[in-house]
Amino acid sequence: MKVHHLNCGTMRPPRTPDGLVCHVLLLEAANRLVLVDSGLGLRDAADPGGRFGPARYYVRPVFDESEAAIRQIEKLGYDPRDVRDIVLTHFDADHTGGLADFPWARVHLTADEAAAALRPRGLVERGRYLPTQRAHYPTLVRHAPGDGESWNGFAAAKELADIALGLVMISLPGHTRGHAAVAVDTGDRWILHAGDAFYHHGQIDGTGRVPSALTAMERFVAHDLPAVRANHERLGELWMSAGPGLLLVNAHDPHLLHRARQLATITQEQ
Repeated sequence: MKVHHLNCGTMRPPRTPDGLVCHVLLLEAANRLVLVDSGLGLRDAADPGGRFGPARYYVRPVFDESEAAIRQIEKLGYDPRDVRDIVLTHFDADHTGGLADFPWARVHLTADEAAAALRPRGLVERGRYLPTQRAHYPTLVRHAPGDGESWNGFAAAKELADIALGLVMISLPGHTRGHAAVAVDTGDRWILHAGDAFYHHGQIDGTGRVPSALTAMERFVAHDLPAVRANHERLGELWMSAGPGLLLVNAHDPHLLHRARQLATITQEQ
């Protein structure tokens, strides 16, 4: 599959010099386009309180219409109607804002994340899962990665073969109740999109200073903080052992987005 690395939303939390991106994957599958996450969407700027909630005061999103996935897909020359499936790492607002721009698309997520989004428990879940994000009544397709096989050492993985061969959902709870990572086979390498399993590359590669604003936010919103820390350790091991056949990215690190785009350019030139 050909993969485009899009930034579908810029955010500027305090004391985070490089800011944050919303790293979305656009996949060219055999007979459709597929998004991994959807970033911020066209409707967010008109109703930031209802669609983003109080978190907007901390992460300070920049609602730029040109960054919306649908606008970038149009700019690339594709028909947005060809986006038939959107695979979510989780249901936070900065990952689901673009869903309403593709109301015809099926939305794939773990069964645990769907349960959390539809029936939130506790203060954090009620603050993060906002009804306006699904006011267009998306078709939610629930998956149970634990019923599948292992992938690269992760015990609970499921290939979403009805969407595309080589598209794998991996259970990675911690940040949210049903958080997932998504792996994509591009032919010459795998791309593992770890969502919000970590915020900054320094948390897994040991380089660069991790802004304290990000670690504080991570602790505050974590559904299971020990699981978050265990995910850091596991992904750090994967980072150290991964060769050229695996590219690890996440949702918000601009450094990893830039690196992924550079590698994609080199691949296209070869």
